[in-house]
Amino acid sequence: MSLENGKYYIFTYGTLKKGLKYHCLLKNSKFLGFAKTIGKYSLFYGEYPYLVDIPFSHIQGEVYEIDYETLKKINFIESVEDVYYKKEIPVKLYNGKIMDAITYFYPFKCGKLIVNGKFL
Repeated sequence: MSLENGKYYIFTYGTLKKGLKYHCLLKNSKFLGFAKTIGKYSLFYGEYPYLVDIPFSHIQGEVYEIDYETLKKINFIESVEDVYYKKEIPVKLYNGKIMDAITYFYPFKCGKLIVNGKFL
């Protein structure tokens, strides 16, 4: 999944973004740029932001190059296997580059729909 030279690419749309609660997990990661999803998804907000694999709008976020240790920490925070599941999706950086990146999905609709696809 998005592995290149021991690095992974991750698309963040919620609390991992700059200035938010879990961005500290990305302190040793390389910011590649702002991006939006190629496909359409639904972004909801309740206690946390929830990305759901139901077509609605393009989701805006950030892309980072991370190492395996960082990926493990994020998987733990996202409760992979128990709550969220990760999936590789194509995203388009604002500079025009298209790449595949890991992101985290919630299995069902929860909370209020964010119509414009951008959390905060």
